[in-house]
Amino acid sequence: MNVEIIAIGDELLIGQVTDTNSGWIARQLNHIGWELTKVTVVRDRGEEIKNAVVEAFGRVSVVLMTGGLGPTKDDITKKTLCELYECALHRDEKVQAMNDERFVQKGFTMNALTRDQALVPDACEVIYNPVGTAPVMWFDRDGKVLVSMPGVPSEMQYAVSHEVLSRLRERFNDHSAVRHATCLVKGITESGLAILLDDFENALPPFIHLAYLPKTGVIRLRLTATGDDEARVETELNRQFDKLTSLTSRYLFCREDTSLAGALGAILKERKLTLSTAESCTGGNIAHEITLVAGSSAYYKGSIVSYANEVKTELLGVSAATIAEHGVVSLPVVEQMVKGAQRALHTDCAIATSGIAGPDGGSPQKPVGTVAIAVACGDKTVSKMWHFGKNRETNIERFTHHALLQMLDLLCPQE
Repeated sequence: MNVEIIAIGDELLIGQVTDTNSGWIARQLNHIGWELTKVTVVRDRGEEIKNAVVEAFGRVSVVLMTGGLGPTKDDITKKTLCELYECALHRDEKVQAMNDERFVQKGFTMNALTRDQALVPDACEVIYNPVGTAPVMWFDRDGKVLVSMPGVPSEMQYAVSHEVLSRLRERFNDHSAVRHATCLVKGITESGLAILLDDFENALPPFIHLAYLPKTGVIRLRLTATGDDEARVETELNRQFDKLTSLTSRYLFCREDTSLAGALGAILKERKLTLSTAESCTGGNIAHEITLVAGSSAYYKGSIVSYANEVKTELLGVSAATIAEHGVVSLPVVEQMVKGAQRALHTDCAIATSGIAGPDGGSPQKPVGTVAIAVACGDKTVSKMWHFGKNRETNIERFTHHALLQMLDLLCPQE
């Protein structure tokens, strides 16, 4: 079953808000074997919304719409859908009662605009929203279904997870299966990996395919199996995944689809090692990535964000003479920082960063985008200098990525 998404909102098209909803919905559709074939983003303009719906229904039978259901004048989705389905608005008493109760519980006073959230098109079936004021609206006409949902991610996700997906599968009686198996490898190029796996890939059954998903220093290998026989799909996918991980064992460092921080955490947990961080230019971003992983408290002790030099010297024990001689962005400094983190936080392993994220602060010798990273485990320390671009936000992400990867390289060296 093919599905399209229409995301509504001026804020999406001017870059003020990023459309994360479509990616999330795509992942949920993929789990049930349905395919998202197109995402259309339109402004809060009635004619543009109607044209997008008509064009989408020319290609698919299911359209999922997000956004434009707020109480303000720029949210025109309900009015536009009334025009499209040739109906009027009426007040849904259950929606009104739910919203009244919600406002009483929160101690708020409902104004006229919020009261109008209970107005719904006559042509839709209302799906009640227990986590927000805007109901979900289900339109079914001529064998085609449009579901209009709030753009607030938490509300949309609740609706999809608890109501929309199950209703769609029942409506279209489609119970295909799709399964994924993912592993992470490093220390080999994408082309080198493709050569290594050429015979394996050519011998895959027609209902299984292999995808290469590279990111600096790491390649995610994903096997996807689809079919109507769920047991067969699962069995054959597992068999092929075992072959894949055997063939790539020299480069393999994780047998699941996770972040670098997640992969690192699994290794630390398995080996019963603890980790700390000492961050200057990354400002705690490495700690943020690590603690996004559920269960990270089993191995992660904490961080010293040593943005100022005096924090480096006073809390991490970095020598002022070393800073004066080599500069704060240098291998000797991060080497002392990483040992200081191990010592101060009593951990087996540590990561330290010091760099110039930008856009200011660079020099001809150390331009913006320069970072020194040190990682340590026990008595072993590895430090490296890296050079990236001039965008501050991008640099912080790259510094973080390379710091985690450098720690993984220390724990899982290539043969």
